[in-house]
Amino acid sequence: MTKKRRARTKFQRRLAGLLALAIALLGIGTLYSFLVPEPQTAQAQEDPAVVRQGEQIYNNTCISCHGQNLEGVEARGPSLVGIGEAAVFFQTSTGRMPAVMQGAQAEKKPRVLTPEEVDQVAAFIQANGGGVEMPEESGAELRGEDSARGGQLFRLNCASCHNFTGRGGALSSGKSAPPLDGSTEEEMYAAMLSGPQSMPRFSERQLSPEEKKDIIAYVESVTDGKNNPGGNALGGLGPQSEGLIGFIVGIAALLGITLWIGAKQ
Repeated sequence: MTKKRRARTKFQRRLAGLLALAIALLGIGTLYSFLVPEPQTAQAQEDPAVVRQGEQIYNNTCISCHGQNLEGVEARGPSLVGIGEAAVFFQTSTGRMPAVMQGAQAEKKPRVLTPEEVDQVAAFIQANGGGVEMPEESGAELRGEDSARGGQLFRLNCASCHNFTGRGGALSSGKSAPPLDGSTEEEMYAAMLSGPQSMPRFSERQLSPEEKKDIIAYVESVTDGKNNPGGNALGGLGPQSEGLIGFIVGIAALLGITLWIGAKQ
C-alpha cells in the first residue's frame, strides 16, 4: 500500500469517526428533548401586563425584605428564587405576607392583597424565579372523592403536627402547626405543594394530586364542627379534652361519695 493511499485511508477513518460522533450527539440531543420535561413557567407569563402589575406590587410591598432580584435580604427575608406561585399564593392569601414583624413564624392574619393582586404578584415571581405552580382546578374541584383514604394519608403524613382532626399543635422553637379550620381548598393544596415554614413539601412522588385532593376532602369533613357522630366533639382534641373531662367528672364523683359517706356516719 502506497504512502498516499495509507494517508487517504487514515483520513477516511477520521472522517467516519467524526460522522459517527456527530450522529451520536444528535441522537442524544433528540432523546433528551423528548425525555426531559419542559421547565415550569407561570401561566400569567403569557400576559406581560399582569407580570408588570405584579412587579409594581412587589416593589411596593415585598422588595424591602426579599430584594430587588428576589435574592432575599439577610436577616430580613429569604430568597424567592424557585419558590413558585404556590408559595406566593399561600403566604399572601392567608395574610402571612406581607409580614408585620419578624418572629419565629408568620402567623395567619387578615389578607392585605386582593385576590387579583395575589395572582399578579405570583405571576411576577413565577416569571422571574420559577418554581411550583398552582393547579388549574379551584374550590370544590380540589376536593377528592375518597375522604377515608384521605384520612389514612392525613394520619400518616400530617397528624403528628396538625392533630388527627386538624386542630394544630405546638412545635419546637416557638413555632406551631396552625389549626386547619376555615382553610380553603386552594390554601391546603398550596401548602402541600410549597411546604411553608416547618411543613415539609410534598412532591407528586410523595403524594399524587389525587391523594392531595383526598386529604383535603378528609380535612373538610372533620373541621368546622363537621362529622361528629359521637356527639359533642370537645374541641376535636381527642384524649386531651376527653381525659380532662373524665378526670374532672371522676374526682367530682369521688368527692360526692366521700361527703355522702361522711354524712351517714
